[in-house]
Amino acid sequence: MNLKLPDINLISLKEASIHLSSQIQPHGVLLVLEEPELKILQVSTNTLNIFGIAHENMVQTKLEDLLDPFQIDRIKAGLSGLNIDFINSTKVWVRKEGDNYIVFDAVFHRNQEGFLIMELEPAITEGNIPFLNFYHLARASINKLEKTSNLHEFCQVIVQEVRKITEFDRVMLYKFDDDGHGSVVAEEKLESLEPYLGLHYPESDIPKLARNLFVTNSIRIIPDSSSEPVKVFPVNNPINDRPIDLSNSILRNAAPCHMEYLHNMGVGATLTISLIKDQKLWGLIAFHHQSPKYISYELRKACEFLGRLIFAEISAREETEDHDRRINMIYLQSLLIEDMSQDENFINGLVKNPQHFLDLANAQGAAVYFGGNYRIVGETPKEEDLNFLVQWLKNNVEEEVFHTDSLPQIYPDAERFKNVASGLLAIPIAKRNYILWFRPEVIQTVNWGGDPNQAFEVRQSQGNVRLCPRKSFELWKETVRLTSLPWKDIEVKAALELRKVIVNIVLRQADELAQLAQDLERSNADLKKFAYVASHDLQEPLNQVVNYVQLLEMRYREKLDKDAQEFISYAVEGVTLMQTLIDDVLAYSKVDMQAIAFQMTEVETALNQALGNLRQRINEIGATITHDALPTVMADSTQLMQLFQNLIGNAIKFHSHQPLQIHVGAQRIEDAWLFSVRDNGIGIDPQFSDRIFVIFQRLHTRDEYIGTGIGLAICKKIVECHRGRIWVESKLGEGATFYFTIPVGGRELEHRNRRKTQNYLFGRGQ
Repeated sequence: MNLKLPDINLISLKEASIHLSSQIQPHGVLLVLEEPELKILQVSTNTLNIFGIAHENMVQTKLEDLLDPFQIDRIKAGLSGLNIDFINSTKVWVRKEGDNYIVFDAVFHRNQEGFLIMELEPAITEGNIPFLNFYHLARASINKLEKTSNLHEFCQVIVQEVRKITEFDRVMLYKFDDDGHGSVVAEEKLESLEPYLGLHYPESDIPKLARNLFVTNSIRIIPDSSSEPVKVFPVNNPINDRPIDLSNSILRNAAPCHMEYLHNMGVGATLTISLIKDQKLWGLIAFHHQSPKYISYELRKACEFLGRLIFAEISAREETEDHDRRINMIYLQSLLIEDMSQDENFINGLVKNPQHFLDLANAQGAAVYFGGNYRIVGETPKEEDLNFLVQWLKNNVEEEVFHTDSLPQIYPDAERFKNVASGLLAIPIAKRNYILWFRPEVIQTVNWGGDPNQAFEVRQSQGNVRLCPRKSFELWKETVRLTSLPWKDIEVKAALELRKVIVNIVLRQADELAQLAQDLERSNADLKKFAYVASHDLQEPLNQVVNYVQLLEMRYREKLDKDAQEFISYAVEGVTLMQTLIDDVLAYSKVDMQAIAFQMTEVETALNQALGNLRQRINEIGATITHDALPTVMADSTQLMQLFQNLIGNAIKFHSHQPLQIHVGAQRIEDAWLFSVRDNGIGIDPQFSDRIFVIFQRLHTRDEYIGTGIGLAICKKIVECHRGRIWVESKLGEGATFYFTIPVGGRELEHRNRRKTQNYLFGRGQ
């Protein structure tokens, strides 16, 4: 009976605790011993057939009841050494009937629970492999290695030499990918067998738990895949009342799913040797025989040693290639660092030589996102797509480096630009800033040993649910799309090293900017203090001048001719203008001199206050003023009122011949509110759109329009104090629209981010 996959927990089936199955293969005997007396706690149930002793009668006896004192003393001496492997394997003789003895290879290990496990396998010969014979075997293999030139030939030497020793029908070198899938990279076999060389096999063929066991138990044999397993008695250890951990057992029975897998492949016996690199499972040497086949422990160990000896040379060759690549990476890094250090803007230095920047990660395109701007190199997505991608990284990636060779699978929008960015390597270089490298889609044809999408099926029989492997291992071709070439570890490490360098540059520049800011702050403080004092102190003498000039006019009016009276009028007007300038300079210096009281402020209230102050001027020209629904923002209410008063007053001053219409708008953008003040006045020449915000800059004479040229400068300063920006869009004769932004408040931003997270989780982000 087949089950639908959602009906069961597949993970629990794939990761069943096979090391706790309490079953062994029937060709040997397993004993669980308690030290130091070597009392037998558990034993396999096949002792009657092998020793002539019922397993029930062996439990709670001592090993000395099975072996003679000489052997017991030798075993205890070996167990007391620093390394228990030195006594593996030990030849032991067990009396069966009368004077008949059976010779076994005894192998010892202590499991994680501290119990001593003794495993006995029938000895094919009573002696060990002579060292000289093994030396000549290893020497011949090494001579072959010295004549090879590439890694593929190295792998082929391994399978050829160990098959020559063991005479298995097929020997393969199987290498694991990063995703757990694997492929056959070398093969030596009988000519009549179907080749597996070059075929890929899905992760489920050797699941994660099995791969972990291959790391701890580096050599495993199944001499007869059709044999019935033997139970361990009792099932639970009498001391801890738990099944015995057989992770490192050489006799442990394989999982039923694996045994069925071997039957489906037509395999009667197997031997596997683990190849470990950097404490990780790099691959396996897999031996297959069509019929049952047993080889001794010594020969298995000889094959393991020979395989590891040759594999060490493979690892050295790989490391040499990595070393050459690493040297090139270091050279490229030094060039990039030199370019960055010589440029005032490190971004310019980074992209100064585009090819160096791309070669560092072996990419076809790159983008630097810093301060809201992009610097593009090579083939990349459009800037609009980059904006969304960077936002996705901000919301979903927290690591120092992120890399994938299948970006569209985790970020579906990337399918639009798969031709340039199916692969992504990204590093954050500062808060909300990134360096991105891209690789294009590479369409690949992968040859699988059977359909990977049908790697197993779930069956139920008599209430038991189990995994069953596929029955067909015929060539199955798959076209893989939406993927790039994978990022190598050395490329990821190079990106991380570059990140460290850039972060140090950013921190150093931040320190320099902080020091410069302190110097500017002190300088500005002195200037503001001077402006305030000067403005205040100048008022008194000016008042005296205007008072005495007016007194002169009143007292000697009859004696002055027309020219003298005109001169006195000019003097009074000049003093009045000077007083107005001083008042405006004083207002300008106060904008950021006083402590700004940021609080949640209703914009409509500030606007109404400004309109109240301008009521007389509005009524004089009959202006019509409208506004949108206005929000509440975090701002200084007095300065916000001053901002609207200056902008609307400016529109009133520069009205045209047609009835004046002013509209105040508000629109929510990313993390701020965008406000606008639009009028239908005389307009501004676009070439002066920046100049009008500079203090004392005027576009008209005082005869045309009164004023000091400070009003818009004050507006700019108020907006900047609120961490926003202000600009104008206008054409002559078509009115003007002044825009300014005010960032959202902390609580409002927090609420918005929470809403964005919910949208991601429950919307398209699922």
